[in-house]
Amino acid sequence: MSGHTLATVLFLAFVALTLGITFWASRNTKTAADYYAGGRSFTGVQNGLAIGGDYMSAASFLGIAGMIALSGYDGFLYSIGFLVAWLVALLLVAELMRNSGKFTMADVLAFRMSPRPVRTAAGVSTITVSIFYLIAQMVGAGALVGLLLGITDTAGKNWVLVGVGVLMIIYVVFGGMKGTTWVQIVKAVLLMSGAGLITILVLAKYGFNLSALLEAAGTATGKGDALSVPGLKYGTDAQGLIGKIDLISLGLALVLGTAGLPHILIRFYTVPTAKDARKSVLWGIGIIGTFYLFTLILGFGAAALVKIPATDTSGNTAAPQLAEAIGADFLGETGGIILLALIGAVAFATILAVVAGLTLASSSSFAHDLYAHVFKRGNTTEREEVLVARISAFVIGAVAIALGILAQGQNVAFLVALAFAVAASGNLPAILYSLFWKRFNTAGAVSAIYGGLVSCLIMVIFSPVVSGSKTALFKDADFVLWNLSNPGIISIPLGFFFGWLGTVLSKEYNSGKWAEIEVRSLTGIGAEQATKH
Repeated sequence: MSGHTLATVLFLAFVALTLGITFWASRNTKTAADYYAGGRSFTGVQNGLAIGGDYMSAASFLGIAGMIALSGYDGFLYSIGFLVAWLVALLLVAELMRNSGKFTMADVLAFRMSPRPVRTAAGVSTITVSIFYLIAQMVGAGALVGLLLGITDTAGKNWVLVGVGVLMIIYVVFGGMKGTTWVQIVKAVLLMSGAGLITILVLAKYGFNLSALLEAAGTATGKGDALSVPGLKYGTDAQGLIGKIDLISLGLALVLGTAGLPHILIRFYTVPTAKDARKSVLWGIGIIGTFYLFTLILGFGAAALVKIPATDTSGNTAAPQLAEAIGADFLGETGGIILLALIGAVAFATILAVVAGLTLASSSSFAHDLYAHVFKRGNTTEREEVLVARISAFVIGAVAIALGILAQGQNVAFLVALAFAVAASGNLPAILYSLFWKRFNTAGAVSAIYGGLVSCLIMVIFSPVVSGSKTALFKDADFVLWNLSNPGIISIPLGFFFGWLGTVLSKEYNSGKWAEIEVRSLTGIGAEQATKH
């Protein structure tokens, strides 16, 4: 059996398994709580696995491994940032969000403020962040499946993106949160197993000596010790001060962005208690932390054993190519093909699980926040609301497919970093102010979300990410106004500033509602009753 045939068989097997899970879940998805929050029936351990499955995206498995292979130490900064971010989520957000909300981020913000403008802003921000993240997953899907199935032409990769989009829509429309969560749990187990196996094989090849691996990577790439120290990607002599600022900006976006990601925030509502929410995050941190240690070995292993720049300038196929190379070393050519197909199927599972979570978050926000509470002013049935969520999943999926086709060739870890910047600039200031500042009001929430979101988007549009560079979305255009690739260092403080400014310029203040949400968020009293309405 050829590698392409084996990969196809494994793809189809995983798709069949996950579709079976999805249709099983659809039989148990009857209410809005079932669709949005899985009936709040998952344990802390199950939800922790799902958080890991939701978070370890194509950016983690494909993008970071490729970034480390190309940029060494500077690429590993992505792993560090993604992991440290969970401390912010654990200490400041997880338990308080579970106690205060119902289905979406906007439930927390709207509790003590004018609901329509706040829900509108939160819905717009949620959909924007989700689409940025979805683009990265689509790009990863095109690169991965193109490699495994031997599809090299652009048209073929475009059809791959369409296929992934259709599958994710099916998961969300039929399975809701229950189906999506079980797909993420299965994916987390597969990904940890696959990445762990490759890590062990790479370490075994170099006698479990990390120094030997680093030396081999430096020699193979011709970069020597430079691969193991800062400076290959950020802060080079050519970049000067801008490179150093870009690095700080990236770090801010990664560390602060997780606590504002809509598809992560909704996971806190799928457990029955705040204690389970904390337990979920602790399990998630353990799983994710272990995985990011794997990426260090995967990245340097790919640098040592695979000629990444010659075969894939974006680095997105570093991990699958490493699987083939290390498999051939230990098990012969056939073993390499088998391992490539297995890792490819796992990576494909990764993409499908994450895009399903993102699509669910954005379609839920549209239906629950915009349709039910803004357009219909709360005068709608649960059945109607869930129907709108399912319809919006189709629309969001189509948009993600179109933008994914446009963004092919970008490194997926870098694209996800932009999504983190948008989340940290718009969502996080509003969430933290709402939970911790008693003076915060409607004007502040709307100003924080729109101010951070718009400033971040403007920074991205006029940066080298969109035009004026070889890897830009529009390679033939040039309307760059600044050379900062990640906008976080400017847009995140602006989000907090606009939130403060909007608040102090408005006289609105509801002391009774603040007292209620403070008690509820810290103790959980009243939270269970709120989630039943």
